[in-house]
Order: sequence, then structure tokens, then C-alpha cells
Amino acid sequence: MAIAEAAPETAGAATMPEGAAGAGPVTKAEAAPEYFMREALAEARAAADCGEIPIGAVVEKNGAIIGRGRNRTESAKDPTAHAEMEAIKEACKAVGGWRLSECSIYVTTEPCAMCAGALVLSRIEKVYIGALNPKAGACVSLRRLLDDSRLNHSVAIETGLLRDECEAIMKAFFSELRQTKRGGR
Repeated sequence: MAIAEAAPETAGAATMPEGAAGAGPVTKAEAAPEYFMREALAEARAAADCGEIPIGAVVEKNGAIIGRGRNRTESAKDPTAHAEMEAIKEACKAVGGWRLSECSIYVTTEPCAMCAGALVLSRIEKVYIGALNPKAGACVSLRRLLDDSRLNHSVAIETGLLRDECEAIMKAFFSELRQTKRGGR
């Protein structure tokens, strides 16, 4: 199932948008979260191309991507093969351990309880979320696992990064899936 690329005016990471209140172009440092979320969106598109729910994630440390993941639950026949889990596993290999302190994760859709738990356990510093997930989100929507004071670690949360693009890829995927199912009846 192919999902179209973002519109040209929003597709390139090199595009530097205007700053707040016309303050001029955004610097590379300020655009970094957008760049990393676009990389997560590329992973989501790759998942959709394989018929998987289009969720993508990247783990960043010191400005470099050290882990990537996309949903593979159908192809792997594994309910734990979520984008976040794959990105975390790859990042742990890159750092040579299970603690991902000083790392951030960028994920196109709000993590579920399993993935939110993995973020806490891996000591990720911050999660950037594109679209909220009102049916299964465990960071903001249904639960707030990442900032639960009863846990031994909390994860900073930023939501809404490239929200429209992240929501659009999910909507397009499920719309196409519904069309395919209707045509097959």
C-alpha cells in the first residue's frame, strides 16, 4: 500500500520555515526536531508500502540517528514489532547498552502502553510525538505513563510535531484499506 509523499512545500528537511512572528528563518538547530520527525515519517511510509500500519520512529543522540524503526507486526507476525521497539533495540546496539540517556525518540503516532513502558525502561530523555492516539496512546491520550511520578524515570513529552503530516499518513492508509476491503466484497 503506497502512501504519497508530503506536498513539495513541506517535504524537504532542507526547507527552513519562517520563525515565530516573522522573526526570520529558523536555524538548523531549531529545525532539528522537524528533520528527525521527517525521518520518522519516511519510516512510516516504508511500513505502509509493506501493508503495515504506518508508524515510524527514530532515536537521536547528539544530532545523529542511532536507531530507526517501523511497524512490522503483520510481516513479523509479532505483536511487539512496533516502530518504537525496533528503534530502541537498534539504538541500544549502537550505544552498546540498554540505557538511552541523552537520547530522544521521534515517533509519528503516540506510543501505546508497551512502547511507553519501553521508553521509561530505556531511560530515553524526550519523546516527540506527531499525532495523538486517542484509542491506544499511553503518553497523553489514555494514560500518562511517561510522567508518572511513581516510576523511577520520567520522559519529557512534546506533541504536535508535524501533526498534520503524521495524521494524514494514517488517514490515507486506513482510507485505502477501507476502499480495498469494499472492493473485495
